[in-house]
Amino acid sequence: MNSNVEAVDVIMTEIGPVQGVLTQDNHLDKTQETENTIDAMVQGLNDHDIENMGRFFSDSFRWMGNAGCGMKNGLNEFKDNWQRPFQAAFSDKVCIDEARVTQGEWCAAFGRQEALHSGEFMGIEATGKRVEIRYMDFWKVVDGKIVDNWVMVDFPHVMRQLGTDPFDGHGWEKFDPTD
Repeated sequence: MNSNVEAVDVIMTEIGPVQGVLTQDNHLDKTQETENTIDAMVQGLNDHDIENMGRFFSDSFRWMGNAGCGMKNGLNEFKDNWQRPFQAAFSDKVCIDEARVTQGEWCAAFGRQEALHSGEFMGIEATGKRVEIRYMDFWKVVDGKIVDNWVMVDFPHVMRQLGTDPFDGHGWEKFDPTD
C-alpha cells in the first residue's frame, strides 16, 4: 500500500480522518524557491528537453497519474514511460499553466497543452489534428527539485477530439442541459 495512504488511514479522529496530512509540515519560507523550480520545469517541458529533466526532478521522484497515465517511480521511468511516449504521440506541443497556487513546498496548477497528434495514442493512429490536452498537477518541491507529482490528464477529452468516445455514449454529459 502507498505510504501516504497508510498515513491517512492511521491518523483518525472521532469525526473522521485528519485532513491535509501531506502539507502539515509545509515550509512556507520555500514558496519562492518552489515557484522558481516550477517555472523552470515548465520551460524545460516546452523546450522538449527530456534528457535534462534532472534539473527539475529528483532522481527518485514519484509521478502519480490517473488511469491511462500510470505511475512512474524515478526520473528514468518518467523519461522513458511518460515523456518519450507522450512526445512521440504529440509533437509541436506547448504547455500553458492557466492558474497556479503556490504555498511553501507545494504548487498546484491546471492548464492545457496544445499539440499536434503526430503518433499513436491510446490505440488511435496519428490524425494530424491539433488537440487540447487539459491537466492538473500538484507538485512537492524539496531543495529546488520536484520530489512528488500528482497528475490528472484529461485523456477522454483528447480521445473525443480524435473521434473516439472512450465512454461509448455512457458519459454523464448526457445529464447536462442542451440549450
